[in-house]
Amino acid sequence: MAILKVTGLKKTYVPRFGGNRTEALKNVNFSVEKGEFVAIMGESGSGKTTLLNILAALDRPTKGSVLLDGFDLSEIKEAEIAAYRRKNLGFVFQEFNILDTFTIEDNIYLPLVLAGKSHDQMHKALIPIAKELGIEEILKKYPYEVSGGQKQRAAVARAIITNPKLILADEPTGALDSRSADDILRIFSSINKLGHTIIMVTHSVKAASFAGRVLFIKDGEVFHQLYRGEDTNEQFYQKISDTLTLLLSGGEAR
Repeated sequence: MAILKVTGLKKTYVPRFGGNRTEALKNVNFSVEKGEFVAIMGESGSGKTTLLNILAALDRPTKGSVLLDGFDLSEIKEAEIAAYRRKNLGFVFQEFNILDTFTIEDNIYLPLVLAGKSHDQMHKALIPIAKELGIEEILKKYPYEVSGGQKQRAAVARAIITNPKLILADEPTGALDSRSADDILRIFSSINKLGHTIIMVTHSVKAASFAGRVLFIKDGEVFHQLYRGEDTNEQFYQKISDTLTLLLSGGEAR
């Protein structure tokens, strides 16, 4: 069952004071099944960030539609967008977006606080997540007291604590060292196996090799896609790398 369906998506930016229009997305079509882990790759300027912003209801398309669990995001009223995102979407960013004046625990609680949940409800929701992500020992600490990898674990916990329909990750390993990045990617695989649907934008072939499918964006369109199938991470890594080499050289991927 498709939890996300993107049809005929187009985004054109028109300068306020004249000048050339920028066609960031031309005709994007794809769907994501519930429980999938999909990576989106492409060169800078290919339209990845614009696509992610539209999926996150941070921007609206010029044409086309985005259906999340059958609901058209274009129908959300401006006054209701923040509440809709908080209830249905989880976010993991490259720079963590952790508040320095809050403990790790309070950072994770934030979306539940905004949703009006009681402390008992929040605590009950956090316990299994903290155990799954291995962050029980740092919950009372502040962000400046923990590592980048631990901050990103907290960000993942914050993203999933509301049990969102879709998790959107923007270069989640971009600010981490290789060991911490590997830890986060294993966590993504783990929460995906628990049933969470994930879309991850990344430049990293290593990160993409943890996904079940990779969409390649080129010049504002979905140019190609790869499925993992029965491949190991190493085998999928090589296929992704070979495909990127072909795309960047102007060749035709198969």
